Amino acid sequence: MSSFESTVPGELGDPAVRAVEVPEPGAVTIVVPTFNESANIRQLLHQITESVPARLPCEVVFVDDSTDDTPEVISEVTQDCPFPVTVLHRDVPEGGLGGAVVEGLKAACSDWIVVMDGDCQHPPSLIPELVASGERANAGLVVASRYIKGGSREGLAGGYRIAVSRGATWLTKTLFPRKLRGISDPMSGFFAIRRSAVTAEVLQPLGYKILLELAVRSRPRQVTEVPFVFQDRFAGESKSTAQEGFRFLRHLVGLRTASPVARMVVFGLIGATGFVPNLLGLYALTAAGLHYVPAEILANQLGVAWNFLLIEHLLFRERRKHRNWWDRAGRFALLANADLVLRIPLIALFVGHFGMGALSATALALVTTFVLRFAGTEALVYLPRRSSQSGRGSRDRDRERTTRRAA
Repeated sequence: MSSFESTVPGELGDPAVRAVEVPEPGAVTIVVPTFNESANIRQLLHQITESVPARLPCEVVFVDDSTDDTPEVISEVTQDCPFPVTVLHRDVPEGGLGGAVVEGLKAACSDWIVVMDGDCQHPPSLIPELVASGERANAGLVVASRYIKGGSREGLAGGYRIAVSRGATWLTKTLFPRKLRGISDPMSGFFAIRRSAVTAEVLQPLGYKILLELAVRSRPRQVTEVPFVFQDRFAGESKSTAQEGFRFLRHLVGLRTASPVARMVVFGLIGATGFVPNLLGLYALTAAGLHYVPAEILANQLGVAWNFLLIEHLLFRERRKHRNWWDRAGRFALLANADLVLRIPLIALFVGHFGMGALSATALALVTTFVLRFAGTEALVYLPRRSSQSGRGSRDRDRERTTRRAA
């Protein structure tokens, strides 16, 4: 396994340990994404030491997005650990917790990878059982579930968090009934996966629900579950916020609209909502005394702007980097207004050349221009992103990586 140059002050900054060669790992790599969890690190590594190495050779990979002293605390604590510990510190937390897990998956070399939180709510004593269950069932993914017999969510503080968790679980299983079949707890952050069962490059995480991303985009054929009791947080406060909730909803939309047909349906639904600002604008402008023709042209731009904002954030979020904002907005507006110009000649063609009635011709023209507008928007405004190799290379150069092997 390659070594990483240390840049963390103190112990890791010592020239004697600046480039430490980490040996080949054992049977499992434990990936722990962290964000300001310095108060939990000592307890977490103590629990891992007490329950894992005697039964299963392991290494631990922390992927850290912290703004506090978490990397330094890890460096200090790992001096007494009987297993290798690696810290990958990211200056830019791209993809949130899910993005951190993907970086850990890429760094892992073991056949099995266990993903768990750094707040001690996931009991390390269950790690050997997760791997053993996967081996017994010949599974590619083993989920630690709170919702099967023997499991419990008692560590979730308060009725509000319990209600949110149950609601999110119901929503995800409703949206992805086939992909999540056999997974009772798709919101779990505690699971084991075979390294051969996941292709990290296809993952597009957003926020903290990485298991959902894995299950939908690259779910292994065979999945099994192990019950676990969700523990109380050892120290600090939960990172779940309203902002994370909105990111989760955006992530759901992105996953659900992965296919062209699904994207077209959502595109149509978003377009339908544009009638509201359009009509409100038309009412306000005509009430102010403007003639209805220029009023309709101006009001239509309100609907176009509304649709553009929703499509930007809900439908083509992953493709926005292909063009500048002003370029995307201009192309989208041009296509949306061309729809009006094209519709009338189409109606005339259907009526005059094909002998259709005015009503059926109008309906067919609406469908035709809608399909053309969707295809044009996808192809001309949000072209699929090119290979991300160069992007990953620049991110790798910017990412600070630190490594420390315990004595």
